[in-house]
Amino acid sequence: MFFFLNPAHRLRASSGIGWGMVGLVLACLALPPAHAASGEALVLGECGLWPHGRCQGADLRHQDLSGKDLAGIDLRGAKLARANLTAANLAGALLDEADLSGAKLVKVNAPGASFRHAKLVGADLEFARIMRSDFTGADLTAANLEASRAAFAWFVEASLRDSNLQEAKFTTTNLTRADLRGALLRYSIFPDATFDGCQGCPSDW
Repeated sequence: MFFFLNPAHRLRASSGIGWGMVGLVLACLALPPAHAASGEALVLGECGLWPHGRCQGADLRHQDLSGKDLAGIDLRGAKLARANLTAANLAGALLDEADLSGAKLVKVNAPGASFRHAKLVGADLEFARIMRSDFTGADLTAANLEASRAAFAWFVEASLRDSNLQEAKFTTTNLTRADLRGALLRYSIFPDATFDGCQGCPSDW
């Protein structure tokens, strides 16, 4: 005679554990991922706001994303106007053609991130760590980059008109054909930076 056992019966028969333990195992298997169990709103539409998430074109205007780990996330073409990204981790993130107008990126960690042709008009990047990031063609008009670290970053053909660059560190930065007219350059440094065709770049470096 043969007996056909369901999974719970087989688990009990093979291991000798009781029904209480079986229930506990099955309950654990039904739990959501750790990031969802925390109760935080990390999913907006089809956009998962976690490292390497895919959020192209997502509407994240006015969202509070402060302190979140968004390393490697794809936010190309996303709407992030007035979003709060204070102290967020955007290392290696893709934000090409994203709209970050008026966004708060104070102390953001974004080394190696791509902001090509992004709109950052009036954005606040005070103390931002944007080493090796790519701002080619980006619009940073009237943005605040005070005390930011931009070593080896690219600002080719970027607009930094009327921006606050006070105490910013542009070590070995590429500012080819960039526009810095009207920018505040007090105590900012540009050692080994490239100024070919730049308008408003300092002449004493």
